[in-house]
Amino acid sequence: MRGIRQALMAALIAVTGVGMALPGQVRAEGEIAGEFDYYVLSLSWSPNWCVLEGDAKRSEQCDARHDHGWTLHGLWPQFHRGWPSYCRTAEAPPSRAMSREMTDVMGSAGLAWHQWKKHGTCSGLSAQAYFALSRQAYAQIKRPVAFRKLQQSVTLPASLVEQAFLQDNPELAPNTLTITCRDGHIQEARVCLSRDLKPVPCGRDVIRDCTQKNAVFEPIR
Repeated sequence: MRGIRQALMAALIAVTGVGMALPGQVRAEGEIAGEFDYYVLSLSWSPNWCVLEGDAKRSEQCDARHDHGWTLHGLWPQFHRGWPSYCRTAEAPPSRAMSREMTDVMGSAGLAWHQWKKHGTCSGLSAQAYFALSRQAYAQIKRPVAFRKLQQSVTLPASLVEQAFLQDNPELAPNTLTITCRDGHIQEARVCLSRDLKPVPCGRDVIRDCTQKNAVFEPIR
């Protein structure tokens, strides 16, 4: 951890850098629920999302009193090539109360409902079971505390974020984790998991690491 912290402190320089767009991916819609190969657990760094998008939307998630760091973007059923979405399912959608109960880890009830509609329907699970599994997956991945200690915006290599996750989660391997960037900022950490939430190698659609060496990382508000 000392090495990660030292590298982070060394990255306290002026914010520069350009955005990096990830290549397009193959996806499907209206697939049969429960037919997929593995899950992608997507963790979003909330302060960066707020700078890029949330503040303009006046999102409640971005209020400093919530102290959000790595939030749960979603748990996504994935094929080895492409992914299903908006699947046909007989399961009822989550109630408003169920969606609100996810705000502590997801930031908003609206995101929770959207994730069920787009991805949860493809899991083959009920909404309640899908949310419970998503929460379990989120809890089992240790989010590096070093990033919560930043006092100001920094620029750093995206590879440093990956190293921090690997150091704090020894069960993960480099091929089970990828870091994404958006508009010059660190965007997400994505972990590939089996149906029983064991780390598995990511497919080629997912394992496309951001290679930026000066990606922006905003501090917690």
